[in-house]
Amino acid sequence: MHDSPRRTAPRAPVRIVHLGLGAFHRAHQAWYTAHADPDHEWGIAAFTGRSPEAATTLARQDDVYTLLTRGAEGDHVETIETIVAAHDGGDTEALREYLGRPEVTVVTLTVTEKGYRRKPDGRLDTADPDVVADISALAGALSTRADDAPGTIENGTLRTMPARLLWALDARRRILPDSTITLIPCDNLDDNGGAVRAALGDLAALTSPALGAWIDAQVDVISTSVDRITPRTTADDIDAVAARRGVRDEALVVTEPFRSWILSGRIRSDRPRWEDAGASFVSDIEPFEQRKLWMLNGAHSLLASDGILRGHETVAEAIADPECAALVHDLWDLAESLLERSARRVGVDLDLPAYRDALLERFANPAIVHRLRQIATDGSLKMRARIFDPVRRARADGATGEAGIAAIAAWTRFVVAEVRAGRTLDDVAAEELARRASAADPHRALLDLLAPDFAAEAAVAAMLDRRID
Repeated sequence: MHDSPRRTAPRAPVRIVHLGLGAFHRAHQAWYTAHADPDHEWGIAAFTGRSPEAATTLARQDDVYTLLTRGAEGDHVETIETIVAAHDGGDTEALREYLGRPEVTVVTLTVTEKGYRRKPDGRLDTADPDVVADISALAGALSTRADDAPGTIENGTLRTMPARLLWALDARRRILPDSTITLIPCDNLDDNGGAVRAALGDLAALTSPALGAWIDAQVDVISTSVDRITPRTTADDIDAVAARRGVRDEALVVTEPFRSWILSGRIRSDRPRWEDAGASFVSDIEPFEQRKLWMLNGAHSLLASDGILRGHETVAEAIADPECAALVHDLWDLAESLLERSARRVGVDLDLPAYRDALLERFANPAIVHRLRQIATDGSLKMRARIFDPVRRARADGATGEAGIAAIAAWTRFVVAEVRAGRTLDDVAAEELARRASAADPHRALLDLLAPDFAAEAAVAAMLDRRID
């Protein structure tokens, strides 16, 4: 019988709210806050995304958890106590109450690409059934009234991150109209700050233009590039830590030694000194975002598709396969040619050779069991920023972009193979992917879904055809 982990330091006051309580947040922003806040002044109230399970598990063990950092040279174990309250994501009453407090000055987000409910053009998808339902609920509650009092929305009604956040910001505006607050998205999106701003702006325009104007004036939204590989925790991981420490932690998080957090934008409100824990603040985030998306995330998506097709289960297995590795190096060559120009334009040193060497070392880390099927989740969303964007830029510069086309071909082959094997795709567009994968020319049909401009281009179609076995 093992005890659960228990809090040892004073519980810090809630000053940060986080949306998307998952393993990455606990390995990244919560870790940075813990190491930047030795005096325990910055507590996090975290809200789950789709399931309340993470909040329930944390609540059973005093909202603390163990972080297991696994490197080639061994394991490091530490207890993280930064999260001081964990809630079901549907608890919008609690979310509004927190944002009505003057001491709460930061909201961070890790809701994954699909949490933003965007169309391919980056705007809010107002045809999404959940968004439609949330617009109706918000419009009724935020309608102008003589006393300027809001209506009510019961817990569990709002289904999407933009709606929940907009509703909470409405409380902030009413209680603390002159205060500022900072939103810090930490998802793997190009210009993730712009994605948050667009989602909230589009939703406010449809439900409360006055609230939208207040957000423009009082809410700072910054962009970030985040990096720390965090594979799914297994029962064996939990058992190993229990045997080692005598503490059974059902909220255990496994991660790698490498970590990076780069932030850019105006912040008027108070915040932790994350730079004391190694975070970097830069004037232009774009080259750093692109480096991460095109090199790490792009290679991950390529390895997920091609590696699974070759019978591999993990990133370490796939990168050890010479054929998979060759495709990755070709993709990195393409990315480097684009990134070098981007870096020169803004006058930064991305140190691409060192970054590339570090990626190889991280991918090959035998202690991190990063499963390819975890990475392959929601590929239809991930591929746009990770692969299609650099290919489109390369072709605009006069290059063929064939290394990226090879990655696209690997993804279409993976989708077709999964559908033909009768496996359900773990993808937000699973039904449409399955339909197109059954077409007479499935690879062209899948390409047309994500990039109609590519599908209409004979040269791109010819390169795709050469890559299809």
